[in-house]
Amino acid sequence: MRYAKALVRELAQMKQLAPDKGVTSIFFGGGTPSLMPPEAVGHVLDGIAALWPINADAEITLEANPTSVEAENFRGYRAAGVNRVSVGVQALNAADLAALGRQHTPEEALAAFRLAAKIFPRVSFDMIYARPGQTVSAWREELSRALSEQQGHMSLYQLTIEPETRYFDLQQAGKLVVPDDDSAAALYEATQELTEAAGLPAYEISNHAVAGHESRHNLTYWRYRDYAGVGPGAHGRLNGLATVCEKYPETWVNRVEQEGHAMTEQTQLTGADQAPEYLLMSMRISEGLDLRRHAALAGVPISAKRIEALAALDLVREVDGTLQATRRGRPLLNAIIRELNG
Repeated sequence: MRYAKALVRELAQMKQLAPDKGVTSIFFGGGTPSLMPPEAVGHVLDGIAALWPINADAEITLEANPTSVEAENFRGYRAAGVNRVSVGVQALNAADLAALGRQHTPEEALAAFRLAAKIFPRVSFDMIYARPGQTVSAWREELSRALSEQQGHMSLYQLTIEPETRYFDLQQAGKLVVPDDDSAAALYEATQELTEAAGLPAYEISNHAVAGHESRHNLTYWRYRDYAGVGPGAHGRLNGLATVCEKYPETWVNRVEQEGHAMTEQTQLTGADQAPEYLLMSMRISEGLDLRRHAALAGVPISAKRIEALAALDLVREVDGTLQATRRGRPLLNAIIRELNG
């Protein structure tokens, strides 16, 4: 409970930064939150309720690894108030799970997901693709199997090689070959084709859902709304203030116990600071960027010539005052954002 108590104490500090807010969603993520005992999750939720009013229909999500040990806590999490679980299946291939450093088998993952679907009103089936050696045909077969299990939401992320991971070390040693750009594009297109056919179109570049099953919490980020971030390495945005917390868990908890929080940065953002962040986040989602809101933040509108040039290439479109990436533009989103930022 030491960690849970520290989370609540840091949340109390956030209350001072945002005293008049209400809570529409809560997300336990990063690391392995499903190793937290249910009573710790309940303690945090009680702490939040003591600080801010929580909407009656608030979405309360917990990221879970599908090991049998962690799945045993599912009923306890539901009793504590969690109403949505994001299950990190990651792969339905035993060799790839081992390579990713996962501690579960495909069979354990499916059993955990099915159990979660019985206990929680909403669940997400999460996977990683564009893995080393993965072919389009193999991914189509694997994704089709996953689509037969999903319950309305899937997060499907292309693999990125991060420093300080086993894959990074192997890649640096020349022992790992990931799909090239053309292969990754083909895997992406197969993903869009199969999810759309199953009734789960992409509402964000890597997230797919039946209407009404979108992650409300993640939409807060992508719509560039306020959120309080607490815990090791957490980032937040509150009333134009950017916050960053100490990233090392032991250092974080010690600082919170000594000082009441472990924020290492508190930066007041100007509109000019916020405009590129808003552009970056909102162009990821199908509803797109509100051009008037962006202009109000930036102080100037996005160049009409830049928009027209991208639209002529069928990479973006304007719809009722919003700017959206097209199906053709989504794989090229980084380049589009660079161009719009000018």
